[in-house]
Amino acid sequence: MADRYLHLTRTAPGRFLTRRLGLPAPAELRRWSPGFPSLDGPLLHLTAGAPGHREDLAALLGRTGLAVTAGSPRPAAVVLDATGVAAPGELAEVHAALHPVVRGVAPGGRIVLLGAPLSAEDHHQAAAQQALEGFARSLGKEAGRGITVNLVRLTRPGPAESTLRFLLSPKSAYVSGQVVEVGPGEGGFAFPERPLEGRTALVTGAARGIGAAVAATLARDGAEVVCLDVPGLADELARTAEGFGGTALPLDITAPDAAERIAAAVAAAPGGAGRADGSPGGTVGTAGEGGASEAAGTRGTDGSGGLDVLVHNAGITRDRKLVNMPADRWSSVLDVNLGAVVDTTDALLRSGTLRRGSTVIATASIAGLAGNAGQTNYAASKAGIVGLVRSLAPRAAAGHGVTVNAVAPGFIETGMTAAVPLLIREAGRRMNSLAQGGLPADVAETTAWLAHPASAAVNGQVVRVCGQSLLGA
Repeated sequence: MADRYLHLTRTAPGRFLTRRLGLPAPAELRRWSPGFPSLDGPLLHLTAGAPGHREDLAALLGRTGLAVTAGSPRPAAVVLDATGVAAPGELAEVHAALHPVVRGVAPGGRIVLLGAPLSAEDHHQAAAQQALEGFARSLGKEAGRGITVNLVRLTRPGPAESTLRFLLSPKSAYVSGQVVEVGPGEGGFAFPERPLEGRTALVTGAARGIGAAVAATLARDGAEVVCLDVPGLADELARTAEGFGGTALPLDITAPDAAERIAAAVAAAPGGAGRADGSPGGTVGTAGEGGASEAAGTRGTDGSGGLDVLVHNAGITRDRKLVNMPADRWSSVLDVNLGAVVDTTDALLRSGTLRRGSTVIATASIAGLAGNAGQTNYAASKAGIVGLVRSLAPRAAAGHGVTVNAVAPGFIETGMTAAVPLLIREAGRRMNSLAQGGLPADVAETTAWLAHPASAAVNGQVVRVCGQSLLGA
């Protein structure tokens, strides 16, 4: 259903009314398209605290496609390196750096703060670095004009290149107020137009909505995509898969043999038996400047039936207040949204179907972070996804070479949200810093960033795609 208020505010009478009545005036978000692959304008590179990564960071930012400058009256993006802020008193440098330039950031621009991991031995550094989180989230709520603000914690710039490219691009238009931690990892990856070429992905709940958008975006980036959804949506699933040359797999994800059937479908899919170059497992990416270690880059062992990207998107709702909720409505939601995710992931890890160097991306929800009346079952299932990611991520990386992350959508314009009552729908759209709903493409682009081979240093993260919802942490 179209957002009529959003369209109204883009007319002359609508702009007049919103100003006079003090109503939200959502900015137009320019998302990625082949004709708009990068932001318009320069990138302003600033520093607060000791400039520990200046040269490496400058080289990395120079590869984003934006012209890097130390001074610009109207930058499209601002990157503030605050990794060297080591004491509360040094936070004054953050204010001094950004205070003069925030007003000049172009509409739809990006502000990215770079912080360091919190020290367990130095509470002065930990206090100052944690302060950056509150600062970034607050600035995101102040910025307006479609500007997003995010914080990236990193040990060194190289492994954060894919994350910075994403956050400094039109692909992250609906991602704001987020904190992303990037591990030490490896840097030096190449960034081809089709980074998933020769890789196999499986997306559950792919017949329509967010799942269909995720599947199409991964295919755009070169992946061979297996699209899974319930047999009742087989025709719609087939049409979705045919749209980009994917494979349809009608299957109830809660079936006892779901993992075995997924493994068989992946093996039968084009590219499922090995890489495009004929190698058993291929590599994470063609090494660019600085190269990539064999440990980070090698995938697979026997090349048979491997899966490189597993996206758990399938989900259902059976809303009702707890006092009126029968056991079957509770269990059906938990079984699909959480139980099946845990069981299939475990089985695919055990069987080796998830190759070394692959990634698992699960769909959580801001309902699981903030709660929602009438959705105790749904919120429990989505909060469970967060627990799964945080616990499994370090062990999967250590034992299998597999990363595990989650995306947590907010109000996304889909057929499901179109059925929400009008007042609740309008509240969902406006209660975020961008004052509008997101699109399935926003979740898809975030998923594609996490699926990128160069994002291997991003692990155990839950990234909200919600326009910085005013609900939840």
